[in-house]
Amino acid sequence: MADRLTGIEVFVEAIRLGGLSAAARTLHMSPAMAAKHLTALESRLGTTLVHRTTRRLLLTEAGTAYLDRATRVLADLREAEADAAAQSVAIDGLLRVSVPMSFGVLHLAPLVAAFNQRHPGIVIELGLSDRHVDLVEERWDMAIRIGRLLDGNLIARKLADMHLVVCASPSYLARRGTPTQLSDLAQHDCLGFTLSMLGRHIWRFGLDGTIHQPVRGTLQADNGDVLVEAAAAGLGLVYGPRFIAARALREGRLVEVPLDQPLAQLGAIHAVTHPSRRPAARTRAWIEFLAEMLPPMASAW
Repeated sequence: MADRLTGIEVFVEAIRLGGLSAAARTLHMSPAMAAKHLTALESRLGTTLVHRTTRRLLLTEAGTAYLDRATRVLADLREAEADAAAQSVAIDGLLRVSVPMSFGVLHLAPLVAAFNQRHPGIVIELGLSDRHVDLVEERWDMAIRIGRLLDGNLIARKLADMHLVVCASPSYLARRGTPTQLSDLAQHDCLGFTLSMLGRHIWRFGLDGTIHQPVRGTLQADNGDVLVEAAAAGLGLVYGPRFIAARALREGRLVEVPLDQPLAQLGAIHAVTHPSRRPAARTRAWIEFLAEMLPPMASAW
């Protein structure tokens, strides 16, 4: 069984890193041994997983199908090992978490006290930034990523759904009218989020984001809270995550603006860790805590 798992690890790492030599270095074995493990795996399966050339590995059709399942098997195994370790290892120490600015301020910071009551030995360092940090180079234990995951090499766990909303203040709509069609947006002030996949000068609609609507406005910012507050003050329309606008919507400072096309679906809220690092017990405890606490909160967004 150990050799079988090693063969799977060699296969997954070779594809992820682009070659058997790189996989061998990562797994602390010789290239010849890595090749032997891959050959043995293919022999057990009775099929060819990769075509080897002098420059790269090319997945076969069987290899493409097997890669997805093998990756999930290894992720499940790491998670099971981490869970088992968490039962016998003291959960303490420094936990470094990278979080998008608005989400961290609005929804994670209020949870820290409850987490501290469960695990008083853990010290949390929250790094609030909308930049996609390098977990390994910058030594983050995990990160929260919102939207579609751009790095397929990370180990991800979905924590909650993420929905979008177009909204404006009642005073703005009374003054400028309420748009009902995408084409109406061209006549309105649309506040632009400079870091958004939705675009700052072109807003994307349709479930897959393929419907593009040019917009203009008098404010652009790299922070969603700023745009929400500006919209609540009557400056224009804002299009972004509902979790940022939720409070202003509940208070009536903003109202939702339905349009004639569906809003884009840009993914979910994920906890991500790097596959080269086995998550420490404190990291696993934090992710489990978020998986418990965030879905009920998200239902109100």
